[in-house]
Parts: sequence; C-alpha cells; structure tokens
Amino acid sequence: MKITRGYKTELDLNNKQVTACLQHAGAARFAYNWGRRRYQEAYETGCKTPTAISLHKELNALKRTDFPWMYDVSKCAMQEALRNLEKAFKHFIRKCQLKRMGQWKGKLGYPRLKSRKKGIGSFRLTGSIHVTDKSIQLPRLGTLRLKEKGEKKKYIPTSGVKILSATVSEQAGRWFVSVQVEEEGVDPVPATGEALGVDLGIKTLASTSDGRTIENPKALRKSLKKLKRLSRRHSRKQERSQNRKKAAHKLARLHARIAHIRSDALHKATAQIVVKTKPCDERPSVIVIEDLNVSGMLKNRKLSRAISDVGFYEFRRQLEYKAEYAGSSVKVVSRWYPSSKTCSSCGWVDADQTLADRTFICHECGMVLDRDLNAALNLAASA
Repeated sequence: MKITRGYKTELDLNNKQVTACLQHAGAARFAYNWGRRRYQEAYETGCKTPTAISLHKELNALKRTDFPWMYDVSKCAMQEALRNLEKAFKHFIRKCQLKRMGQWKGKLGYPRLKSRKKGIGSFRLTGSIHVTDKSIQLPRLGTLRLKEKGEKKKYIPTSGVKILSATVSEQAGRWFVSVQVEEEGVDPVPATGEALGVDLGIKTLASTSDGRTIENPKALRKSLKKLKRLSRRHSRKQERSQNRKKAAHKLARLHARIAHIRSDALHKATAQIVVKTKPCDERPSVIVIEDLNVSGMLKNRKLSRAISDVGFYEFRRQLEYKAEYAGSSVKVVSRWYPSSKTCSSCGWVDADQTLADRTFICHECGMVLDRDLNAALNLAASA
C-alpha cells in the first residue's frame, strides 16, 4: 500500500539563504492576503467565486506592472498559498452549510489576514526537489544544508520514495523543512495481543490497563515562572525598538521549547502504547480510549491551563495513525461511560465519587485500587 508521510528536520542556513526564505515567506503571505481581498470583492459584487488557478493567472498578469519583485521568488510559493486559501474558503462554506442544518456548533473559521507580527510563516514548494544525506535542493533556493547530517541522523528518506512537496517554516529564529513523500508501505500484520485500556489524565499523562503509567512532563507549568518574567520584560520595552525585538525573540524561543517538550512526550507515550516493533502477539489488538469533551473541560477555570498543557486531541490523533501502522485498532468509548466510577471487579458504580478521590474503594467487594488504573481496566473490558 502507498503511504503519504511527512519528514521534518531543521535547516542550517547562512544569511543569504535566510534572506531568500524571508522573501518567499513574504510573497506567500502577500498572495494569500491578496487572494482573500479578491474573494471578498467577488462576493460583494455578486460575481463567480474565483479559484486558485484563476487567481494565479490574474496575479501573473500583474507581475510585470504592479509586482515586479515577484520574479525574485519561486512561483510555487504564491501558487500554493492561493491553493491553501481556496481550501480555507471551502471549509468555511462547508461549516456554514452545516450551521444552517444545525449540525455545527463551533466557530465557522472565516479565513483571516496573515500578519507578520504573529510570525514569519511558511511557504510550500513543488517541482524538482532532491534530498541527500547532508542537504536538500529546492527550486530557486538552491542547495540548503541540513542541521542533522549523516546516516545515523538521517530523517528524510533519499531513495524509494516519491517527493510531493517541501514546506519551509520558521519558528523562533530556527528554520525547518517538512518534506511530504509517497512511499510503499508493507501491510501490517494484525496484532493479536490482549486489549489495552488507556485512561488519560493530568497528574499522569496516561495509565494503561497493564499497570504502566506515563508521566506528564508539564512543560508549561514548569516554565510558567520564566514565561511570566519574559512576558513582563517584553511588554515593558519601548514599541518598535530593537530591545523589544530581542525580548520578543527570547519569548518566542521559550514558547517553542514548551511546544517541543510537549510534542516529544506525546510521541514517546503513543509509541510506548502501540509498541510497533514487538511481535504481533505482544501488540494490543484493540486500544480503548475515552471520547473526552475537551472543549467542555477547558471551561473549568481551575483546570483549563493544566488540561491545555497535556494535549489530549494530539494524543488521540497520534495514537490512531500509529495504531493503524502497527496493525491495531482504536476504539473510542462514549464520554458518558462511567469508567472511573465503576468497579472493575464486580461492576458496582460509586455515584458519589468526586474528582478529588484518587483511590477507588468498592463498597460491594472491598477492592481498593488507583482511580486511573481502575478506569483503564474498565476501558479494556469494554473492548
């Protein structure tokens, strides 16, 4: 079977290459905002909704007279930005239709203008892309060195794959490239192990029915004091000064570090649960999790910050695609199932249990067990 997968790694750019990447990111941002204005003009005048192809043709016609600086960057940056805009409006229209039918309750997500104040952004390139162990060759940008080099640290496959696109992005002064490839994958051998229940939490990231607990790094909580200090320093600097830019860069680096710690912990946790490298009889055939109401949980002002620091949705997303590669299936139990209040031994339900009760005590059979482990056992039994 064919698998579409992305490989992301850091770039090692010189000053000239950084300038070229900034030009491409600015061109993509300009094309996106320009196309958004054209969509609004077409709507106000009652004209037909433009497409990404028609907008790109119109933009090419204006290059020579209005935007001659666009000849310095690759045409793919503007073309892919307009395609992203077209997808954004399609999703917006789809949500509007669902809203009329009463099937959508969230925000509609009207495409917003891209501002450089919120970040430099990214741009996507297609066409002739070549990857080696030490570098990557992109259209108009030439050969860019990779930060991680050599066979032991090779993240992007160089043979046996079809390269579809490359997305260059910036985060806190560091440049990354994400290469989307299409590769041939072997059909996974179906797992035949026992069902595994996974209960997510705040104190511990996950508790499994086989007795394992995965610690929560609490990346935001551990860096909160430093984050507040850097935020105060940034707000007290004079606007549009160089010191304010330096303070913003330090603040962005800390935010990026927190995000990287959280992402690393989630990838390690889901990999431990799926155990793709083990034999089929040792891999869980079914992984059971709860359908958590995260948006409702975030309304709790006392726990909203801690819940956001875990990343429940990202955990579920990673678990689903990794389980598919490992030959396992993921079962999602209803959010109304009282997994924490039900005795995993006799089935008695403790209706008076509160969130502060971390130990489950059964008044019927006398079983005493950790609350999260008891919930994980109930989830595994529901498989």
